[in-house]
Amino acid sequence: MDTIGALMPQIDGEKLRELRERRFLSHRELAQLADVSPTTVLNLEKGQAEPQRRTIRKLAGALGVEPAELVKESNNG
Repeated sequence: MDTIGALMPQIDGEKLRELRERRFLSHRELAQLADVSPTTVLNLEKGQAEPQRRTIRKLAGALGVEPAELVKESNNG
């Protein structure tokens, strides 16, 4: 199954926020666990940034989910 296609994936900001809050993590705590900046977490949740694949993998690892769970689903079929 191809979880991340050739185009740059888009993070589902609402899903990211939901997963973070479900684990009772602040933006800063998630950022520290994922080794990214707190601003990155905030911007991704608000849909104001396009993540690199590496960032998606880091956030997914910190949240204990597969990277595909953070990526917006395509409406192509």
